Amino acid sequence: MGVSIFYTIVGAIIGGLVTFYFTRKKFEKEIKENPPINEKMIRAMFLQMGRKPSEAQIRQIMKSVNANRK
Repeated sequence: MGVSIFYTIVGAIIGGLVTFYFTRKKFEKEIKENPPINEKMIRAMFLQMGRKPSEAQIRQIMKSVNANRK
């Protein structure tokens, strides 16, 4: 009985470590393929729309994006 509890605990630890490793790799891949929005991207979007953004507009959009992430 004690041996089966030991194997269960060891299996849970190994499973947790393997899951952690693969989840971290997947997360890093997603961040690399789809980086979070930054000020440079906001400027590019404004310029594509034919507008010259002010620093206040960019800061306001970044503040809004960061507030919606949480």
